[in-house]
Amino acid sequence: MRTSQPTTIYLSEYQVPAFLVDHVDLRFELFEDGARVHSVLDIRRNTEAGRDQAALELDGDSLTLERLQLDGRTLGEDEYDNQGERLVIARVPDQFQLTVVTWIEPQNNTRLEGLYKSSGMFCTQCEAEGFRCITYYPDRPDVMARFRTRVEADKHHYPVLLSNGNDVERGDLADGRHFVTWEDPFPKPCYLFALVAGDLTEKRDHYTTQSGRGIDLRMYVEPRNADKCDHAMDSLKRAMRWDEEVYGREYDLDIFMIVAVDDFNMGAMENKGLNIFNSSCVLASPDTATDVAFERIESIVAHEYFHNWSGNRVTCRDWFQLSLKEGFTVFRDSEFSSDMGSATVKRIEDATLLRTAQFAEDAGPMAHPVRPASYMEISNFYTLTIYEKGSEVVRMIRTLLGPELFRKGSDLYFERHDGQAVTTDDFVQAMEDASGRDLGQFRLWYEQAGTPELTVRDDYDAGRQVYSLTIEQRIPDTPGQRNKKPQHIPFGIGLLDSNGKDLSLRLSAGDHSHLTERVLELTGELQTFEFHGLAERPVPSLLRGFSAPVRVFYPWTRDQLMFLMSHDSDGFNRWDAGQRLAVDVISSLVGAPAEAEVEPRLLTAYRHLVSDTELDQALVAKMLQLPSEAYLIELTAEADVQAIHAARNRVLQEVADTLRDELVACYHRNHQSGDYTYNSSAIARRALANTALAWLLHINDEEGRELALRQFKDASHMTDQAGALRALVNSDFEADRDRVLADFFRQWREDPQVVEQWFSVQTASPRCGDLERVRALLEHEAFDWKNPNKVRAVIGAFAGQNLARFHAPDGSGYRFLAQQICRLDDSNPQIAARLVSPLTRWRKFAPQYRDGMKAALETVRDKAGLSRDVYEVVHKSLAEPA
Repeated sequence: MRTSQPTTIYLSEYQVPAFLVDHVDLRFELFEDGARVHSVLDIRRNTEAGRDQAALELDGDSLTLERLQLDGRTLGEDEYDNQGERLVIARVPDQFQLTVVTWIEPQNNTRLEGLYKSSGMFCTQCEAEGFRCITYYPDRPDVMARFRTRVEADKHHYPVLLSNGNDVERGDLADGRHFVTWEDPFPKPCYLFALVAGDLTEKRDHYTTQSGRGIDLRMYVEPRNADKCDHAMDSLKRAMRWDEEVYGREYDLDIFMIVAVDDFNMGAMENKGLNIFNSSCVLASPDTATDVAFERIESIVAHEYFHNWSGNRVTCRDWFQLSLKEGFTVFRDSEFSSDMGSATVKRIEDATLLRTAQFAEDAGPMAHPVRPASYMEISNFYTLTIYEKGSEVVRMIRTLLGPELFRKGSDLYFERHDGQAVTTDDFVQAMEDASGRDLGQFRLWYEQAGTPELTVRDDYDAGRQVYSLTIEQRIPDTPGQRNKKPQHIPFGIGLLDSNGKDLSLRLSAGDHSHLTERVLELTGELQTFEFHGLAERPVPSLLRGFSAPVRVFYPWTRDQLMFLMSHDSDGFNRWDAGQRLAVDVISSLVGAPAEAEVEPRLLTAYRHLVSDTELDQALVAKMLQLPSEAYLIELTAEADVQAIHAARNRVLQEVADTLRDELVACYHRNHQSGDYTYNSSAIARRALANTALAWLLHINDEEGRELALRQFKDASHMTDQAGALRALVNSDFEADRDRVLADFFRQWREDPQVVEQWFSVQTASPRCGDLERVRALLEHEAFDWKNPNKVRAVIGAFAGQNLARFHAPDGSGYRFLAQQICRLDDSNPQIAARLVSPLTRWRKFAPQYRDGMKAALETVRDKAGLSRDVYEVVHKSLAEPA
């Protein structure tokens, strides 16, 4: 494990590699006590580097070097310097072949980086710097080579041997062993290398591209999961067709493979031709997966497939450019999901994640630009800023250019840089060259951290019939960045008359257009826009479609928000108006006396919603969700978690009590028995039924209790069963709660993914997820410290979702988390570092929480042998603001 003193790596110090690798020939000998890796590298000096006398430096981590040869000659120990994490050969010719033989121990690899074992199978995770845990190599994304890989193992225990590319040779060996050789014809960086060996069931399908090429689709799973492959396979074929139709991108190999792995730090990995997935992100059947899981799997399968072009064929030059592949691909998978379901609902889901979690990241100690300027440990920068905000940056380019010019730009980008490792500047340049637009100021989105804040003021001149909007933009200071420059922001807008009708937006007296929606381009600190020919003062619909990842401040009245909830033609803004109204009401009750009234207009709004059968039911299901406690905390300058929890609970209690009969009617109207169907309409109806059930159980309604118990017992699919379970767990019917939890585990104890749901439904519940229960679950027979999914389901769900319990005034939740982080840091630093996140913004909380959170961070900081991963997050969190 890397234990050297953490150092900061800077983008400004980037240098092209001194050496390039043209071809890699690998041979893996896999055994139960370890693996021997034979690596033959064809290397040449990079003339563009201008370093003719540079030594060859190869990265390595936790390797035992057995042999080192240069052009067939074994090197003596005095001819190289093995520094542990780096192997240096001072004198090498301009072109040569290097043979490296290493011994590694995958069975003891708890970090899950490089080659490791999961559920008895060998598998790999090489992004970002895992390949150095397999063999010595220039482990950086701008070194791209063609790989040929031979995998050897015991045939009985490991009948399936996989790697990148196409299988070109296979056969039997002595002692019951066998081999398969794979060849990938496309150059790739080593982070895209993959290997799998195990006793797996193969599920096959076929896809024909638009040009008529046949592609073999193969999915490999443990035998017990053979019936959970259909949805992922169908999602893959939909994604392949969509990428051809929308981006003109065909798949380029003869085989596309997916492997499901239980122990995995990430969601999935786009290794060329051999995608490796966390089991929770790919396995699904109606019996075991909820609607949310089905939608998530469809999105992740598409995401990893889309990487074949936006990430593999064109990759990033260095890890500072990570969003080049991730932001662009998240945008692509988001658009795919929008096309497969409800575009409005998808936009709401994306914006909710941004406003709750990414905006918090932008305002915290780990804030960084979409293209960071520095890092200590790259694994800490697989963040919402890189992925989700990076996606929004690409979306804004599409908004500014329009769909046709954006497609022209993406075509040029792929054509110009196919087979290359490039930068975000190269991506933006392709968009500029294809469109003729100057995106110079827009590049600041990649360079400046922080969430822009837009303050909007308006005025109406009745005599001139002119309505004006003045918009001021400001970007808060972030660590290492002050006095930000104005950014280029696309600002979607509509105006409504008193009847709720969209008005024509005419920007001058001579403008006779009938456009009812425009995208204003903000480029200065203060800009005013005039709209002419308006006979009355309009109600503004601002930032339509969430056209930019910004905060908008405008003094809407509650009446205006009610009006927008009912009339705005933009589905996103209709939802947003409801959220703003609920936020305003809940915030007014934080710390208020018990007799303070819950706004009657909010109750009226929800009564209309829960009974509305004409409006898109998927949108209704979203609009019925109160703002989360995490979002309310994010909007608060100095958060009192218990007071926020009490205020939100009070509103929910009042709404559910007042609308009790309407909720029962909504449940009966939408609850369906029978076989599971996966489509937008059915998903919306199930969401509405389960929301109504949850609200009824929140007020401990007796009829709701009977409905939940019946739904749990009779459920024909997991969405209904889990919905009833969650409702009962979050009620005060303790005997029922304990019984259904026991029944659920008894039914599903052999299914790891369902058991993870069982863990998290308890630890995320403010009603039953107290620290005593969480500690007990860590001792449960089904819990496994080596499995990241189990850790996330218990510890992560408690600290990240059960905020009232985690932020206990006595600080016990903080001390508990610090203990678990210290324990995990010794075995899996990546997971440990991610668990630090709930503590990082300790300065945002009220004093009664702040001191305990800081003390927990200091406990972690003082741990002996702290990993680089955790060191960076903790020290940045405790550092005094600049």
